[in-house]
Amino acid sequence: MDANRFQIAALQRGETVQIRPHGNSMRPKVCDGDLVTVSPCTAASLKRGDIVLVRVRRQVYLHLIRAIEGERYLIGNNHGGINGWVGTDNIYGIATRVEK
Repeated sequence: MDANRFQIAALQRGETVQIRPHGNSMRPKVCDGDLVTVSPCTAASLKRGDIVLVRVRRQVYLHLIRAIEGERYLIGNNHGGINGWVGTDNIYGIATRVEK
């Protein structure tokens, strides 16, 4: 993942950032090197299928919310892979635009 601690801190301050993720786990929704705009979000606005910038087990991903149970979110990629459950404190922002 190409997001760094400064971009995460900016999201936590309520700022929108742009990142260029690397890898193929989110193809074709997000491809390697696409420019992705990520905006701050609230737990109430999150839904299944959203692409979020999230930390799962010390790793930061731009991945999908696959399921929601109360205040827990199941994170996975676009090819069926599952990363695990997180709370809202691990979700930094939501993808609002993807430029190919």
